[in-house]
Amino acid sequence: MVTSTSAGDLPGTIARPVDHELVVKRSRFLAHLAPVASVEAADAVVARVRKEHWDARHHCVALVVGPHADQQRSTDDGEPSGTAGVPMLEVLRHRGLTDVVAVVTRYFGGVLLGAGGLVRAYSSAVSEALDVARVVRRAVRTVVTVDVPHAAAGRLHGVLQDWAGAHDAVLAGVAYEQVARFTLLVAPADLDRFDADLAAASAGTLAAARGERRVVDLDR
Repeated sequence: MVTSTSAGDLPGTIARPVDHELVVKRSRFLAHLAPVASVEAADAVVARVRKEHWDARHHCVALVVGPHADQQRSTDDGEPSGTAGVPMLEVLRHRGLTDVVAVVTRYFGGVLLGAGGLVRAYSSAVSEALDVARVVRRAVRTVVTVDVPHAAAGRLHGVLQDWAGAHDAVLAGVAYEQVARFTLLVAPADLDRFDADLAAASAGTLAAARGERRVVDLDR
């Protein structure tokens, strides 16, 4: 989870690593995509893939990192300039993703593919890997807490859970201490509606406290 104060649509990411193999004229293109939180983490993924496939001719890379896809890099790793890393990066951009690194390892099959063939192969390897990946949406949400007497906690838990499901919010948890403290992640545009619905559900006895805004992963 990354803290942020900005609003608006955000790039998504992938939930977990994914591997995919594409064979073009006997050349094998092994695509490995992984979620990463930093450039350093992406570099570690690339190093591991290089070590695992030490005998391959090329390990081409594209990465996008940051809540707003702020950092983007690519490398052709010995392939003709512009035929590998950039096409891979364009696939990640087109899919609206961030915090992801793509490494495509090529085992040469003895047949030259030409510049156009390489562009299609590297971009297809990443695109087909993404087709089987689980994509996670991201959005800005405001942290909201509601303190509820224990006697009413069971009923309010159901009310808040239903409200979150109907408004693309997240019921993040509940802590049982002197009172039951529910924590929700609510879209900024829905805060006033939440206050009104909470008041209606509790006959005006409960009020929510608003906290920071965060960039959160949805639909895991």
